[in-house]
Amino acid sequence: MKIAVFDDYQGAFRKVKAFAKLQGHEVTAYTDSERDPDKIAKRLEGCEAVVLTQQRSFIPRAVVEKLPASIKLIAQTGRRAAHIDVDACNARGIIISGSGGGNSSATAELTWALILASVRNLPAEVRNMEEGRWQTTAGIGLQGKTLGVYAYGKIGGIVAQVGRAFGMNVVCWGREGSTAKAREAGFIIAASRAAFFSECDIVSIHLPLNKETRGLITGADLALMKPTARIVNTSRAPLIAEGALVEALKKGRPGFAAVDVYESEPVTGRNHPLVGMPNVMCTPHLGYVTWETYELYYEAAVDNLLAYINGKPANVLNPQVLEKK
Repeated sequence: MKIAVFDDYQGAFRKVKAFAKLQGHEVTAYTDSERDPDKIAKRLEGCEAVVLTQQRSFIPRAVVEKLPASIKLIAQTGRRAAHIDVDACNARGIIISGSGGGNSSATAELTWALILASVRNLPAEVRNMEEGRWQTTAGIGLQGKTLGVYAYGKIGGIVAQVGRAFGMNVVCWGREGSTAKAREAGFIIAASRAAFFSECDIVSIHLPLNKETRGLITGADLALMKPTARIVNTSRAPLIAEGALVEALKKGRPGFAAVDVYESEPVTGRNHPLVGMPNVMCTPHLGYVTWETYELYYEAAVDNLLAYINGKPANVLNPQVLEKK
């Protein structure tokens, strides 16, 4: 079978252990990103399956309708399919398979890397030392500061535990289910949404992106934050209302942001308003990008490919397609 792998930035697919299971099949992995529907269709000529790495590629109806008739399977890493037009795939009889295999620790680790690098001015100090300068800034200590975790899930829970280990006052906010888990774990729940944003020294966002959470954090929320506070987003950019973070940072509330996610990715050529702002530290969506996570994600995708090849599609996200076959 001919298989295409999209958005494999590091060329990881051929290096993971699961790749050996596809011996005898023709696999083409693309390390760049393509958004043009005609060019996507061109890449998939003769392919029966395509592997999508997380939500790096969007497959709207305009793309689905141009896919070659040979495409029968989209093997998605993870179980989220909000970036795929499921109805359009149903109409074309394309199976979408997805499964777990994620690693919550990886994103939590990056969250703390961003927090620590920002409060101790590490990017600037590394750059200055390379240029021959010694100690040009003074950092900010975390002990006794207030860490806000929005919301307390798998990733948020790890972030909160680390904050507690650093001696921070950890305050949580979110829906009732999230706050109940946080309370059970011994964490404080903010008195109100306004109190959460106004009292925290660091706000770390850990929400899934869906219709309910898109734009959930508004400019009004950000305006409540201290000029000395910082916000960290390793989840999804559209959780914050469009344009709100840039405007808030220009006004100095919050005073700093550490951002790993963007509305449209990849961001290259400094083509984003946050890139280059003096009070922002940007990283290229590295949250889950570890070899351990790739092993898990791609093994799950390969297993779904093999299940399809063997005539027994597994972990199907649109089972109605199977009913038509």
